[in-house]
Amino acid sequence: MFRSSGTRGFSPAVMNHPQRLEARKREQEVAVRFTPTACTVNTPEGVVHAKAGDAILRGIAGEQWRVSAARFAEKYRAVPPTTDGQPGRYVSLPHHVSALRMNQPFEVVLADGVSRLRGQADDWLVDYGDGSLGIVAAAIFPTTYEIIG
Repeated sequence: MFRSSGTRGFSPAVMNHPQRLEARKREQEVAVRFTPTACTVNTPEGVVHAKAGDAILRGIAGEQWRVSAARFAEKYRAVPPTTDGQPGRYVSLPHHVSALRMNQPFEVVLADGVSRLRGQADDWLVDYGDGSLGIVAAAIFPTTYEIIG
């Protein structure tokens, strides 16, 4: 089991792993809405708790995920005519992550201490460098990330 720390920086559990890779998020457009109230988001890997103001994103395969309001602006920018902070189309910014392809099922506890994700063998454990960890399905990873080292 892996736990998000909630504090900036990469996880030693990922960074010190000999099979860790560096990757860069590909620029992709996604649909975004901002939740006005606390809610849950059903992701392919599990139920995630969102706070009011958090962004709920929908990817090219129809998958949903949450990005906290505190981290959204550093990861996505509005695509005109959408304006920042409004629902609409956004593009992901090419930020760097550390990633580890897992060879067995695994779990990740998010920084809220409540949300728990479950990954399968061949899914990727992704460390975003901001104190959060995530799971990206094996089929989605190569369309979303470019391995750079």
